[in-house]
Amino acid sequence: MKLWPVVTGVAIALTLVACKTPTPPKGVQPITHFDASRYLGKWYEIARLENRFERGLEQVTATYGQRSDGGISVLNRGYDPRKQKWNESEGKAYFTGAPTTAALKVSFFGPFYGGYNVIALDDEYKYALVSGPNRDYLWILARTPTIPDKVKDDYVHIARSLGFRVDQLVWVKH
Repeated sequence: MKLWPVVTGVAIALTLVACKTPTPPKGVQPITHFDASRYLGKWYEIARLENRFERGLEQVTATYGQRSDGGISVLNRGYDPRKQKWNESEGKAYFTGAPTTAALKVSFFGPFYGGYNVIALDDEYKYALVSGPNRDYLWILARTPTIPDKVKDDYVHIARSLGFRVDQLVWVKH
């Protein structure tokens, strides 16, 4: 068997995956009338559906900034209590459509992008509910390390109604 056709096929498949624009999960709508400049800054992760990138991390934050190319810089930071050290990951995000719709693609690994969709946000930009490209990724974020019970209950209710497994949320220690 010749190796060249296999290598070519794998390269084409990876290119197609890398170039595919991430979309929100079916039935999940990113918010409109989004103002990215108000969203920039530091957010505390209040809860998440556990994922391999953040497994076991505490005191997780995400800090967003303006990039010179029009995109958004992303700095995720969390403390690993088992290893007793901080982990950081830098990425970049770009809108997948109009910048007034909170649907972005985020990359931490070269040309590979994942979806980042703000699906609930209060008028003061203090609390956000964010989904990834499918129902395996969900975050509740806040500008402070804690949120009022009413906001927590509202966001959990929204996520449940959209089919997310809210019974598996990890509540982050800060």
